[in-house]
Amino acid sequence: MSANPPIARRELIASRLDAGQPVSAPALATEFSISEDAIRRDLRALAAQGRCRRVYGGALPLAPSAAPLTERVRQDRDRKEHLAAFAATTVRPGELVFLDSGSTNLALVGHLPEDADVTVVTNSVPIAAAVLARQDLRLITVGGEVNLMVGGCVDAAAAMQVARMSFDRSFIGACAVSDVDGLSAHDFDDATFKRALLARSRQAVVLVTTEKLGTTARHRVAELPDLSAVVVEVDAPDDEVRILSDGGAMILRAVQARAA
Repeated sequence: MSANPPIARRELIASRLDAGQPVSAPALATEFSISEDAIRRDLRALAAQGRCRRVYGGALPLAPSAAPLTERVRQDRDRKEHLAAFAATTVRPGELVFLDSGSTNLALVGHLPEDADVTVVTNSVPIAAAVLARQDLRLITVGGEVNLMVGGCVDAAAAMQVARMSFDRSFIGACAVSDVDGLSAHDFDDATFKRALLARSRQAVVLVTTEKLGTTARHRVAELPDLSAVVVEVDAPDDEVRILSDGGAMILRAVQARAA
């Protein structure tokens, strides 16, 4: 019989995953002297909390960009604010702008031009709440079942609503960007939704923090030339930027935003 109660055991397993270590169900079962079924229940519970990704025989740690939105919002806030402040200068008065789910796009809300007759459409619950607080922005929400990892609606119902609209400018959330796989996403429904959004956008802009450059996720969304612009941090490595540019990306470095 294991001396570790289930909650303590799960936290110990979670701490290893948080440290970037994959875990094996058979090895954990031996270590804790319990059945593999009990370990699998632990891993299912941790996956449901967004703390790992289940795979055959065990679990893998999440990449930073695959963490739940509630976690990502707290990461690298200053860097995301700088990206958002620059990207917001591209928005023109009267535009219909889509803000896709994502912590960097959430930062965009506070930098959108004031009293510019801008209408924001979003599938994100946190973004919708932030837009509503602005009062000078019109808000349209895209509904459906909320994906807790994504932080918004990306199911078939949401994709169908997007397919009936035309956006002047969309800020598409980025899980990973590379010259090989272009823009990619961790979640299948999220990738499908992003493709539907891209098809209805005159301008498609992606904001990318440096750690996502040169990385790939499981589901491809778009080739680099299909994007209108990829906004990178001002100090993004020159070699990474050059590779993306050679792959067909229009790169914009997030220099200090112009004063209003």
